[in-house]
Amino acid sequence: MEPDIVSSFSGGFEVFGVLLVILAIVILWSTVKIVPQGYSYTVENFGRYTRTLQPGLHILIPVMERVGRRMNMKEQVLDIPSQDVITRDNAMVRVNGVTFFQILNGARAAYEVDALEPSIINLTLTNIRTVMGSMDLDELLSNRDQINSRLLQVVDQATEAWGIKVTRIEIKDIDPPRDLVDSMARQMKAEREKRAQILESEGLRQAAILRAEGEKQAVVLEAEGRRESAFRDAEARERAAEAEAKATQMVSDAIAKGNVQAINYFVANNYVKALEALAKAPNQKVILMPLEASSVIGSLAGLAQITGEAFGDKTSAPPAPTRGSVPRT
Repeated sequence: MEPDIVSSFSGGFEVFGVLLVILAIVILWSTVKIVPQGYSYTVENFGRYTRTLQPGLHILIPVMERVGRRMNMKEQVLDIPSQDVITRDNAMVRVNGVTFFQILNGARAAYEVDALEPSIINLTLTNIRTVMGSMDLDELLSNRDQINSRLLQVVDQATEAWGIKVTRIEIKDIDPPRDLVDSMARQMKAEREKRAQILESEGLRQAAILRAEGEKQAVVLEAEGRRESAFRDAEARERAAEAEAKATQMVSDAIAKGNVQAINYFVANNYVKALEALAKAPNQKVILMPLEASSVIGSLAGLAQITGEAFGDKTSAPPAPTRGSVPRT
């Protein structure tokens, strides 16, 4: 009988020892806490928040303290689901986006708001409808940066009491209805054709202006050329007149001194030049002399006599032809 009691007692002691070991392990597990990097744990003492555990090893008071919430302190991203938004000009568009946020105060994020992430999503959706509904469709499509900035300012201010920082809000897609997209495409095509026509007209206008300027410049240059040519012709005639006047003056001086041969030379020279010019005309084959040939020959005889005297020739002048003869060309 006694050996059975001893054996049962020893068996119960072993079970109690095992229970003590298990209890010790549970207490140790609940007492020693290791907080990983990028997280923070809140500590509750009989259900009341007492402190926040930072990354590292921590010892809690057994039974009295326990970990309340495990908060991720890294920057996180939330997808904002698509929703329909009516713009100020009554155009309906479908919009979605993303929100980036970071928890700065773990205790406030754990106890100031219930369901943190759904609250941020719903708050962002509401402000998207508010901000984008106050804008026209053209502003909505062209001012996406302005929309993101306004959303960030409003949502970040609203979530500041929750101990979080909204870092960015980005609108991903803005999808207008199909018929509105087709209308915008036609409007864009018409605008581009209008700009092309304007540019073409402007090019034609500039070409016409440049062509007129070129013609004007050509006329001016041609007039300048004619003016220069006329000036040079006048200058040449003036110099020829001066030379002729000088020669006439010399002949006049010779006549004044009683040199009859000089006047004969002058008259004969001019007469011969006139005959030469008349003979060079391309439509003249026979020269008709309206003056008496004897007078011309007499002048030529005087010219020959003057020339002979100048060179000391004592021969007599050739006999004059009979009256009425006509020299041939």
